[in-house]
Amino acid sequence: MGCGQCSSGGCGSIKPAKDEGKTNYIATKGCGSSGGSCSTGCTKLNSFDWLSDMELPAAMRYNVVEVKFKGGRKEYFRNTKNLQLYTGDFVVCDMPTGYHIGTVSLQGELVRLQLIKKGISDNDEIRSLMRVANERDMEKHEQAINRDLSTMYRTRELVKDFGLKMKVSDVEFQSDNSKATFYYSADDRVDFRELIKALAGEFRIRVEMRQISLRQEASRLGGIGSCGRELCCSTWLSSFKSIPTAAARYQNLSLNPAKLSGQCGRLKCCLNYELDTYVDALQGIPKLHKPLMTEKGEAYLQKTDIFRRLMWFSFKNDSNWYSISCSQVIEIVELNKKGKKPMTLENMSLMEDFAKQKPASVNNELEKLDRKLSKANPSKAKKKKKPNKKRGNSQQANANTEAKPEARKPRGGGNRPKPKGGKNPQNPNEAQAQAQGNKPNRNKNKRRNNRNRPPKKENKGGE
Repeated sequence: MGCGQCSSGGCGSIKPAKDEGKTNYIATKGCGSSGGSCSTGCTKLNSFDWLSDMELPAAMRYNVVEVKFKGGRKEYFRNTKNLQLYTGDFVVCDMPTGYHIGTVSLQGELVRLQLIKKGISDNDEIRSLMRVANERDMEKHEQAINRDLSTMYRTRELVKDFGLKMKVSDVEFQSDNSKATFYYSADDRVDFRELIKALAGEFRIRVEMRQISLRQEASRLGGIGSCGRELCCSTWLSSFKSIPTAAARYQNLSLNPAKLSGQCGRLKCCLNYELDTYVDALQGIPKLHKPLMTEKGEAYLQKTDIFRRLMWFSFKNDSNWYSISCSQVIEIVELNKKGKKPMTLENMSLMEDFAKQKPASVNNELEKLDRKLSKANPSKAKKKKKPNKKRGNSQQANANTEAKPEARKPRGGGNRPKPKGGKNPQNPNEAQAQAQGNKPNRNKNKRRNNRNRPPKKENKGGE
């Protein structure tokens, strides 16, 4: 039987069991993550128990256990009965209105640190665990889980009938089917007294309405963000900080609500992750409240590269941008205060100097991929090879090569002797003959031409 909270439903933890002096490992109910991380929803907001391999005596163990419920909600209970628990076991917890079943997510000394971190005092207000869940408890727990979805749909219909401006995002039934918690979000205060009466009369339960923010709603529902990963609020983020629009301005991001807002409709939480780095890098970059004055005209700031410390400017009726270092911008500002103007920004541009300093471009991997694809692409025409330059007339040399084989080069690899008379002969055979001091043998050419002619017909006698 699975945990009922993940999509697979087949997660199982493994714990040792002693059988006739031998240690066997049997599968138990619950999630088998053992406090680690996996891709299923049952490990949502888990803390890794790096002290799980260290065994302490029973008297020295911390008796408070962290138990996780639906939607990643965590509460702490005291193990007064010294139950042998493992991460992922289902336990029956004592509640003010009955009992509820959850899974053990953390235990030991790390629970003490979590209590200090969350500001929860270790006193008598912490309720105790009743027992480890058996099969009968798990059957009731599954029946309660199966009622959540249908109850939420019916509640939305009632909200629409009463005309209430609220959105019911989730419903959680208690394992004993005696109470249900309705999570909703609304912009203004809502009078839902009539709704509570209708829900209590229809489902025969105790109703608790709990308002949550839009970020908490997204964390309970989950989803995939624009980065392709699961939402941070539904996997590991537990506290939500305010995110101002200045966080996007410091990072030179376009103030486009469609790109900056997450699935909750608010600014993305990841805008705060690199904000401190950008704030530190902005120190030393001048703040311009007016354009730079040059003899060519007014130069307006278009873009700032914070980490390369470059600033791009452009003139009116000019589509070209000119990059200048921050130190040069400060010098120009000081000149403008004294009433002086530089000639132009074109001579001060650092694009060529920057390219010389860094010959390897930023997109080096993309350039390698382009070269690889250009070589593998058969559609591109191959470059024609340049013909070898030969001595003499090129047209007559081509005609000679078609009619007869090329003359062999002399062996020995030495330089050829220059022909007598100072002129290059047109026929390469003549050049070879002159070099040897003999006349060219023209009969060989005639014999070769006679071979290509058709044979003559012989005249028979009597015709």
